[in-house]
Amino acid sequence: MPQPIHILHLHSSFSLGGKEARAVRLMNAFGDAARHTIVSGVPDQLGARASIAKGIRYEIAQDPPSLTGRPSVARYEALAKYMRRFDLVLTYNWGAIDGVMARRVFPKGAPPLVHHEDGFNADEAKGLKIERNVYRRIALGAAQALVVPSEVLEAIALKTWKQPRARVHRIANGIDTAAYAQKPDPRAIPGFVRDAKEVVIGALAGLREVKDLPLLVRACGGIAGRFRLVIVGEGPEREAILAAARNMGIADRVVLAGFLDRPHRFVGAFDIMALSSKSEQFPISVVEGMAAGLPIVSTPVGDVARMVAAENAPFVTGGDEVLLRDALQALVSDGDLRARVGAANRAKARAEFDEAVMIGRYRALYAEAMRRPGVLG
Repeated sequence: MPQPIHILHLHSSFSLGGKEARAVRLMNAFGDAARHTIVSGVPDQLGARASIAKGIRYEIAQDPPSLTGRPSVARYEALAKYMRRFDLVLTYNWGAIDGVMARRVFPKGAPPLVHHEDGFNADEAKGLKIERNVYRRIALGAAQALVVPSEVLEAIALKTWKQPRARVHRIANGIDTAAYAQKPDPRAIPGFVRDAKEVVIGALAGLREVKDLPLLVRACGGIAGRFRLVIVGEGPEREAILAAARNMGIADRVVLAGFLDRPHRFVGAFDIMALSSKSEQFPISVVEGMAAGLPIVSTPVGDVARMVAAENAPFVTGGDEVLLRDALQALVSDGDLRARVGAANRAKARAEFDEAVMIGRYRALYAEAMRRPGVLG
């Protein structure tokens, strides 16, 4: 039996967000064909490891060279030396871009590297930083490929980061859409019990500034009718969200469920999926809501307007609480409308965003970068 490919993953963090969830799904899909070493730029953010399937060979790197800090030849050299022990290096987002630059500065003996860009944090939500654009342009010349999930990011890669067309690969994020057609587990969200008279608005997001969940709370505060807002995720904005709920007088209608894995178990318990982010590209939570047959209410970020079915388009609206409230209100008030829009979303998710297509494209791209066709199954 051939030796498994040894893959190094350099993550900005390894908390369970969209990019981490996709990386783990690919690890699980590659099975015995690969083993993995994971570096997190924030060493204590490792929540995604809980989703790695039993039997997958992986390790969390102990004392690897730092992915953060001031640029220096010594740090680049340490990173380059560390990467040489692997067959393939996968880097993710700005927080791991120094791994790419290290390969650019010290290319001798370096394994192939594929970089992934999935979006931007709050510090670039309103505009990309010039110095980061220049840094990316220089560093990305060392990558065999740059992978983006959205048309918006693809345009940025080509026009702003000046990457050649052949290097840029747009691969839409996919999920196991069939899993979301199953009946939800009523015990999957601890402490939450559905009330048949309430419309449940759900959000899956890290509690971070860029997700702007206080905006969603304020929008919900203006809704007429019985509803419950359930936010699944964890992060530093928890108190700000609770404060917004108290200020709007809806603290008793907001459930902060914390981090929960395997969202297919509970997304179907929602009636509406909401997203209030300042910046996204191709959010997995939107695909998950679509696959569960939900209408999506969202700010007009990234590719969301292109992702949803045509029937859902009116509910991808402006980034202020009044427009978000009005979109939510229309759906809260009309169960038939929710059903029609949700059915159209489910059909589109199954046709375009199933994970089988995504896995096949990544498998082929990584094998091509190593010049070893078929090596990942």
